[in-house]
Amino acid sequence: MVLCVKVPLKKAQEVKGFLLERMLFHPDYAVRKTKTHIYFPVTAGSGLKRRFSFAEVTDVRSLPKARRKENMRSVVVAKLNKAELAHLRRAYDITGSIAILEIPPELERKEGLLAETILRLQKNVRTVVKKAGIHSTDYRIQPMQYLAGVDTKETVHKEHGVLLKLDVENVYFSPRLSTERKRVADQVRPGESVLVMFSGCAPYPCVIAKNTKAEEIYGIELNPFGHKYGLESLKLNKIRNVELFEGDVRELVPALKRKFDRIIMPLPKSAGDFLDIALMAAKKGTVFNFYAFEEEGKFDKAHKRIIKACDKNGFRCRILRTVKCGQHAPRVFRICVDFQIV
Repeated sequence: MVLCVKVPLKKAQEVKGFLLERMLFHPDYAVRKTKTHIYFPVTAGSGLKRRFSFAEVTDVRSLPKARRKENMRSVVVAKLNKAELAHLRRAYDITGSIAILEIPPELERKEGLLAETILRLQKNVRTVVKKAGIHSTDYRIQPMQYLAGVDTKETVHKEHGVLLKLDVENVYFSPRLSTERKRVADQVRPGESVLVMFSGCAPYPCVIAKNTKAEEIYGIELNPFGHKYGLESLKLNKIRNVELFEGDVRELVPALKRKFDRIIMPLPKSAGDFLDIALMAAKKGTVFNFYAFEEEGKFDKAHKRIIKACDKNGFRCRILRTVKCGQHAPRVFRICVDFQIV
């Protein structure tokens, strides 16, 4: 049976992001909105009520049938041969008004066609670029090559009521982590002091500042471009309870001489190397949101790393939960381990 999820309008973006990430939308039905609620058609409802306590899973009878929309494949199918179609990737990221493509070598001769197709299909997209290299340097930046539309790599991205200004080539940012950022923000209690290590262009500080009653939020970022855009986003959103610092967390965390209620470590590739520094800013009761890349079935490796670091620094900790928040490679996931100093 086809199901739908009924949620309050103010929670719609959070649930929509979750459904998109996990590809749970049912293609045959359209979304329906009332003055107070929104109904999302889904292919499976198990676990949704547990993930969103405010959601109501019902049948789909009240939803209209979806009108078939053009997509990338349907538009270009007549212009690609079978070999090229086999390499066509339908998924791409949209950050603000910029679409970011991954073009396999087999389709490089058709990249102009693909870029123009996206401009036609996505009315909110004004620029199309492609990834032109891997993430490199301590700044986690990735080369981008302009393909079509307005020739710019700067944009303003909106999520959870926040405007984030950034340059997609010089700042690391993933729109796919929008739901995860809100998940963490929802944990923040009134009056908390929060430290965000590796804060980038300040998506975590801004989302937390705008959606919680945190007392103060500190962000530290090594990349000068990320720091610059983070400061601009604070101005855009008129945020006054966030302090951003440019520099190395190994130097700046000890210099702060502060203890925090929550410490966020969104650097999955190497956050484990900085646990000793993070623990310098911890106290009894501090909650950590710690990110890592781990293989399916081996998430306990992150737990052991955390427990070992806590023991070494004279702390005891309790693992609260472990959440998958994106796939990094086949059978390798970005996870967040929420743990608390006890």
